[in-house]
Amino acid sequence: LDLRKRQVLIFLVLLGLSRADTESAHYSVAEETEIGSFVANLARDLGLGVEELSSREARVVSDDNKKYLHLDLLTGDLLLNEKLDRDELCGSTEPCVLHFQVVLENPLQFFRVELHVKDINDHSPTFLDKEILIKISEGTTIGTTFLMESAQDLDVGSNSLQNYTISPNSHFHIKIPDSSDRKIYPELVLDRALDYEQEAELRLTLTALDGGSPPKSGTTLVLIKVLDINDNAPEFPQSLYEVQVPEDRPIGSWIVTISAKDLDAGNYGKISYTFFHASEDIRKTFEINPISGEVNLRSPLDFEVIQSYTINIQATDGGGLSGKCTLLVKVMDINDNPPEVTISSITKRIPENASETLVALFSVVDQDSGDNGRMICSIQDNLPFFLKPTFKNFFTLVSEKALDRESQAEYNITITVTDLGTPRLKTEYNITVLVSDVNDNAPAFTRTSYTLFVRENNSPALHIGSVSATDRDSGTNAQVTYSLLPSQDPHLPLASLVSINADNGHLFALRSLDYEALQGFEFRVGAADRGSPALSSEALVRVLVLDANDNSPFVLYPLQNGSAPCTELVPRAAEPGYLVTKVVAVDGDSGQNAWLSYQLLKATEPGLFGVWAHNGEVRTARLLSERDAAKHRLVVLVKDNGEPPRSATATLHLLLVDGFSQPYLLLPEAAAAQAQADWLTVYLV
Repeated sequence: LDLRKRQVLIFLVLLGLSRADTESAHYSVAEETEIGSFVANLARDLGLGVEELSSREARVVSDDNKKYLHLDLLTGDLLLNEKLDRDELCGSTEPCVLHFQVVLENPLQFFRVELHVKDINDHSPTFLDKEILIKISEGTTIGTTFLMESAQDLDVGSNSLQNYTISPNSHFHIKIPDSSDRKIYPELVLDRALDYEQEAELRLTLTALDGGSPPKSGTTLVLIKVLDINDNAPEFPQSLYEVQVPEDRPIGSWIVTISAKDLDAGNYGKISYTFFHASEDIRKTFEINPISGEVNLRSPLDFEVIQSYTINIQATDGGGLSGKCTLLVKVMDINDNPPEVTISSITKRIPENASETLVALFSVVDQDSGDNGRMICSIQDNLPFFLKPTFKNFFTLVSEKALDRESQAEYNITITVTDLGTPRLKTEYNITVLVSDVNDNAPAFTRTSYTLFVRENNSPALHIGSVSATDRDSGTNAQVTYSLLPSQDPHLPLASLVSINADNGHLFALRSLDYEALQGFEFRVGAADRGSPALSSEALVRVLVLDANDNSPFVLYPLQNGSAPCTELVPRAAEPGYLVTKVVAVDGDSGQNAWLSYQLLKATEPGLFGVWAHNGEVRTARLLSERDAAKHRLVVLVKDNGEPPRSATATLHLLLVDGFSQPYLLLPEAAAAQAQADWLTVYLV
C-alpha cells in the first residue's frame, strides 16, 4: 500500500512541477555518522511552522527512492535515517551530493534539498593481488625498471593514495613517475645485478600510504623470480650409491631415488635421468623414471642367480650438460628356498634279527645362503633308527639294533630337514620300512593243559575237543602243524583211543569208551611251525570219561542164580523191628547212577515185614502170633538213581520157628549158597 501511494505521489509531483514553487537548501554531513544524528531544522530553514509541516503532510523524497533522511514532524528536524558510506554512494566522484525533495500538500509545494556527504579516512590502500610476480633474468643490466600494479584507495582527496615504499634490500628501489591522470604508479628499479645460483628469488614487501591523519597503509608481496641461464651442469651429491634390496621385493617396487642438482633454472635446470652402458640384465630388471630419478623394480630378483647389480646413471639438463653416478644394488637373500632331499639308495625291507642295517643314503641342500642355507636334519624320537652324517651334506639312515617284527612290523620314518632362516622352512621325506620275519618264535598253546569230557558209549570218530596254538611269526614260520606225542604210559593204547587233525588241532575219539573200564587218560600234543629250523611246543590233554547209567543193580545176597533158595529163620518171639536179614546189592555205575534204594515189592502177608529203603535191611513190622503162617515169601525191588533208572529184584524165603533150639539142617544146595554168600561178604569188605 505504501509503495502504491508513493508511486501516485511521484506521479502527481511530476505533473505539478510546472505549477509548484521551488526553493533549495544545502546541507553537509560526514560519512559514517550515526543513525538519528541531526542534520538541520527544516521548518526554520523553510520559514514554516511546525504545525504547518504536520497539517500539510510534509515528507522527504530522494531521487533514488531510498530513505536516507527522516523528517520529524513534531520538531521539524531533519535526521539521518541510516549510516551513509560516501565511497559506496559516489565512488571516486567528488563532491558526493545526494538530492532530496521536501513535498508539502494543500497546496502542493516542493523544496529541493542537497546533502553533501563528506569523506573521512576510513579505508586503507589495498592491492588487488596478494602477490606481485616479476621474472627477471640474472643477466639483466642495472637501472632497468619494472612496472608494478598499483594499490586502490576508496577515499578521495588528501585521504587517497599518496606514496609507495618497499622493504629494505640491496637490489631494488621504488620510483614514482609523473602521470597525466595525476595517479600514482610504482616502478621497480634494479640497483644491483642478480645471481640465480646465489638467490633464485627475492621476497619484498611493497607498502602503499594514503594522506590521512594518521595515514593508513596496505601491503602486498613482491615475488621476484630470477631467471637462470645455463651456466651449470647437473651434479650428484655422491658418485656412488649403495642400496640393499631383499630378493622378494614385489615387481614395481621403489628401490631408490637418485637425485642430481643443477643450479640453473627453467629448462636449463630440468634434469632427465637415464641408464647408460647398462647390460641386458639391468635393463630387464630395473627402470628409472626420467623425471624423478626413481629407480623401480621391473622383474623379480633372485639372489641365487645374481647377487648384485652395478648401474651407471646419467643426469642431463635442458641445455645438454650432464653428470653421472654409479648405483650398486646388493640383492639380500631371504629364506625363500626350502631344503631339498635327494635319496641315493633306499632299503624298504630289513630282517628283524639284523642290527645297524643301512636303510637309506641321502643328501640335503639349500639354495639360500648364510643361516638361510644352514640345515638341521632329524627323524622322530623313540625310533630304533638314527641318522649318521657321512661326507659333506650326505647322511645315512641306520637301524640301531635288532628289530622285533612281532612287536612292530612296520616303521614310518619321516626325515625332517629344517633350515635356520626366518621364518624357518622345512622339507619332510617319508620312508616306510617293513621288517621281514625270521623264525624266532615257537608256537604257543593257548593253555598249558586241556581237560576234555567224553560221555561213555560214544560213537567212534566223535569230535571231543580241540587244542589251539599260535605263532607270532608270519608266513610259513607261523603255519602250525599238530601231532600226538608218544605216550609215557606203555599200557595206554593211545593210537587206538584218539587222533588229532594236524591242521586245526581237533581231537577225535576213535572208539566207544567205557567208563567202567577206563575212567580217564592223559597224553601230550605237539605244535610245530614250518620254519627252518622248525620250532615246536607241547601241551597236556586230560580226557575224562563221564559215566552213563548203563548198568542195572546186581544183588549179591541172597544169590539169585536159580540155585536152591536160602531160607531165613525167624523166631516167633521176635520183637517188632527184629533184623531178619539184609539184601545186599551193587551197581557198576558211579555217582547217582550207583545210588541204590530198596522197596518191598511183594509179601505173603503184607504188613508183617518191612524193608529199609537205604540199606536193604528186612525187619519185622509187628509181633508174630500163632496164627501167622510158618512160611513166607518176600520179593524186594532194588533200584538205582540213574536217568532212566534201572532195577533188579531179590526173592527171600522166611520160616517162622518157635525157637533156635530145634535141630535145623541145611540142605546141600543151601550149604552151597551159604558158601557163596561168605565169598560175597569178603568181596564187599
